[in-house]
Amino acid sequence: MKLKQLSVFLDNAPGRLHEATQALGDAGINLRSLSICDTAGFGILRILVSDVAKARKVMMEKQIPARVDDVVAVEIEDVPGSLSGTVLKLFLDSQINVDYMYAFAGTGPSAGKAVMIFRFSDNDRAIRIMQGSNIKILDAESFGMLENPG
Repeated sequence: MKLKQLSVFLDNAPGRLHEATQALGDAGINLRSLSICDTAGFGILRILVSDVAKARKVMMEKQIPARVDDVVAVEIEDVPGSLSGTVLKLFLDSQINVDYMYAFAGTGPSAGKAVMIFRFSDNDRAIRIMQGSNIKILDAESFGMLENPG
């Protein structure tokens, strides 16, 4: 139920995002979801891709640091209050923290829904809690991703 996300560390410099995404595209790797945030000296590009192992290899060949992290993707209703009322309230008393998250409007089988990508302080416990509350957790196949990152 956990997905493998590639976290790519990019210098805050013109053209670095283009270089990374161009290299992935040239290698035939499809971006399934993307989030980027910045700090003083670098940005973190968090991506779900069609082939994590190949994408990491491409980044390392370009001397762009990248690591693989586990994340959890859930599908929720795309209505006001759904995030807090459906998912986040489950963790109020659990001592599980949301380290970060990003979202997008669902496509394909998730059309009309919101898809939330989470990194929890304890992904396994978070999954068990959500499964007990019938939250729809998406798998790699839902994103057209290879299951085994190598």
